[in-house]
Amino acid sequence: MRSRKFLKLEQLGLDWHGPGLVAGVDEAGRGPLAGPVVAAAVMLDELQPIKGLADSKTLSPRRREQLYDEIRAKALCSCVAEASAREIDELNILQATLLAMRRAVEGLRLRPNLVLVDGNRLPVLGMPARAIVKGDAKVQAIAAASILAKVHRDRLCLELHERYPQYGFAAHKGYPTAEHLLALRTHGACVEHRRSFAPVRSVQASS
Repeated sequence: MRSRKFLKLEQLGLDWHGPGLVAGVDEAGRGPLAGPVVAAAVMLDELQPIKGLADSKTLSPRRREQLYDEIRAKALCSCVAEASAREIDELNILQATLLAMRRAVEGLRLRPNLVLVDGNRLPVLGMPARAIVKGDAKVQAIAAASILAKVHRDRLCLELHERYPQYGFAAHKGYPTAEHLLALRTHGACVEHRRSFAPVRSVQASS
């Protein structure tokens, strides 16, 4: 039975009664000081329901990994895309996030008739789209996208940790923790740090 927290489109006030495929979109990694911002787009298969979908932030890492594999296996199609740290610095974090979202939608094997995006901003797309605040807690496809984006980005941070162990990316995932800020002051910024973000910019200015 579908969780009560996931509402039908008409309950969300969306005037959508046409046939076709619906994709959910979400992102991960807007707040960290390093690495790309990641977006995912997912079209779920109603004939293969996935139990336990929820906002990725409410799930344990182990449960996210389990659901990641199940989503990949059961969804009609899905795509994960990125905007790099350099693109974030060139465009700003909002525009880079919207770029990653557009790349994720355009990378889907099937073309959606409607795209539902978590938040209050929409990327430029070639099909109808709606922004839904807290959509990852309301729409299953967006929740699935949040899980794919989060797991993908966490895995990228493990790779960053192997390349730059002095920063501790495996633990803080790039967020501005005390450990990360101390490592920045000690070692300076690496190529994956976002130089447009104030803590990184201040380290660059003082070095």
